Amino acid sequence: MSGHSKWATTKHKKAVVDAKRGKLFAKLIKNVEVAARTGGADPTGNPTLLDAIQKAKKSSVPNDNIDRAVRRGAGLEAGGASYETVTYEGYAPGGVAVLVECLTDNRNRAASDVRTAFSRNGGSMADPGSVSYLFHRKGVVLVPKTGGVTEDNLVAAVLDAGAEEVNDLGESFEVVSEAGDLVAVREAVARAGIDYESAEVAFLPTVEVPLDEDTADGRRSEREGGAGVPRQGRRPRTGRGAARHDRRARLPAIHALSGDHAALPLAGLGTRGPHL
Repeated sequence: MSGHSKWATTKHKKAVVDAKRGKLFAKLIKNVEVAARTGGADPTGNPTLLDAIQKAKKSSVPNDNIDRAVRRGAGLEAGGASYETVTYEGYAPGGVAVLVECLTDNRNRAASDVRTAFSRNGGSMADPGSVSYLFHRKGVVLVPKTGGVTEDNLVAAVLDAGAEEVNDLGESFEVVSEAGDLVAVREAVARAGIDYESAEVAFLPTVEVPLDEDTADGRRSEREGGAGVPRQGRRPRTGRGAARHDRRARLPAIHALSGDHAALPLAGLGTRGPHL
């Protein structure tokens, strides 16, 4: 038998799950609050709020929390923070262009965290306008492949609603339209009795570049190529310096921002700008 307490192991696992769920709930509640502030508290006349509420309910956010977020956003209840949307541009390893849109209550903290995420993962920040021209703002509806949904049925449902293309992503279908046609496409999917996972406006890349595993992780080649072989003219790290360097090398390829602001999933792939 193990000498460790089974309850202690369960408690630690539960703490990790609860922390992740808490961050997700906080992000979804922020989206609901901001949508209510910008478009009103009526979901029937505010499609952005309707989508935010549906996402929150699908993630099991309590209805009371959602209702309070709507009231705070509409000014019917005190305590709402002043969130704003900030966009940052940069490059990932391999010259991949990245566009990041953040919802934050502190621009300085958001800029610092985004810059840290880029620098720790082999990327770099770029000046405004450096990569934004490589993206187009589109409406995107994700439909999971459940309930016998086929591509032909989905195309027939959204063709007259303004959909431009339907892409097979493996486990789901992606319906792309102009940003202004997103509501019509979403309603067409719902009228056809097809359940959709999300419907939102996103930045899609105009050009995609293929990536291999080594290029995707910009530090992999440095870790593997330099393991045990110090660069010329530099002494090998030992002691605490080596442990600190090794800990940094094992950082994840995707760095999560702090709980005070949320990065929206609006990034894509593109070629490096010709002027850099």
